[in-house]
Amino acid sequence: MSQLALPLRLPRLGGFASFVADGNEAAVAAVRDWAAAPRQPHGQRFVYLHGAAETGKSHLLAAAAQAVVEQGGAALYLPLDQAGPVPEMLDDLEQRDAVLIDAVHQIAGDAAWERALFDLYNRLDQAGRRLMVAARMPPAALGLGLPDLTSRLCAGAAYRLDALDDAGSARLLACAAAERGLTLDQAVVSYILTRCHRAPSRLLRLLDALDRYSLERGRAPTVRLVGELLAERGIDG
Repeated sequence: MSQLALPLRLPRLGGFASFVADGNEAAVAAVRDWAAAPRQPHGQRFVYLHGAAETGKSHLLAAAAQAVVEQGGAALYLPLDQAGPVPEMLDDLEQRDAVLIDAVHQIAGDAAWERALFDLYNRLDQAGRRLMVAARMPPAALGLGLPDLTSRLCAGAAYRLDALDDAGSARLLACAAAERGLTLDQAVVSYILTRCHRAPSRLLRLLDALDRYSLERGRAPTVRLVGELLAERGIDG
């Protein structure tokens, strides 16, 4: 039976529909295509995403894993920035239709991890399976000690994810608020963006707090209500 095997915590970020792609449309399209096509030519089975923190890498990997499973495939998402992963977790993963490994920069310089990832890449390639990898920098800048692994990671399509600009951050707020049943007018969105940290994760945490605060007070989210929340709870987004 197809299943999404998750040895660690899957990001609670939603699927492709909740991803604001502003400025990253090419990367999102490539990830969607990768997730939708179980049988692809050699050069299209591997995708490498890179970008700074808070650019949506984990969101896209989780969305791709979800899409593979929804189509009846078996996928495994493995984030290397959590406590617990060991190189042996990569054993036998060529049995999966798709493997998605997040935060690969965390294992750069670790000989055991690098060898395990190199071997997994080769096994997946031989089996005709898909691999998606994400890190904060391009393959050549990872500082890997295994040149052959660097070569493998450079072999496929690579896409850089950029941070959202002002319009993208506003769109993220509006979309995420709608998912929570909140309506934010332009004045509220502008107020939040001028007073709060714009990292997407922090904006989403602020919306969760605003959702609860609005229910507790029985009031719609206005500029005044947001101001009260920030002052009362010391939230900076």
